[in-house]
Amino acid sequence: MAHVVLYYHIVWRTKRSERTITEAHDRDLYAYILGICERKQCKLIRIGGVADHIHMLITIRPDIAVSDFMQVLKTETSKWLKTQRDKFPMFAGWGNGYAAFTYCERDKEMIRHYIMNQKEHHRVHTFREEYESLLAEWGIDPATDFFLRDE
Repeated sequence: MAHVVLYYHIVWRTKRSERTITEAHDRDLYAYILGICERKQCKLIRIGGVADHIHMLITIRPDIAVSDFMQVLKTETSKWLKTQRDKFPMFAGWGNGYAAFTYCERDKEMIRHYIMNQKEHHRVHTFREEYESLLAEWGIDPATDFFLRDE
């Protein structure tokens, strides 16, 4: 039997990065996401975001592909959000793709803290600035990345 612990910092955004996740009800969405994680036997360590995107620190079971997990998460939350029009009246869907970065145990608290402070962070930085900074950290050229494009 293998013992595997993989920490993923996953970021995804609303369609066209529209500001449709209402601050008054974002915790309802996060609770719904926690339920999906628990059903998949994945551990959600921290979740947070602002009106146009979400970050989470999570461990995903090694027998579940990140792409499969995110497809389920985005599909189920999109359907749920569309039933919650009184709380999320402008939500039109999620943007293309997601970004997932792996971290080790020693980085866990740094990422948890970063996610916890998203609202404060975005008083100063746009999502594009934040995302391009993440790409730079990983040595990825923003010109080759299609995450911020909805076609």
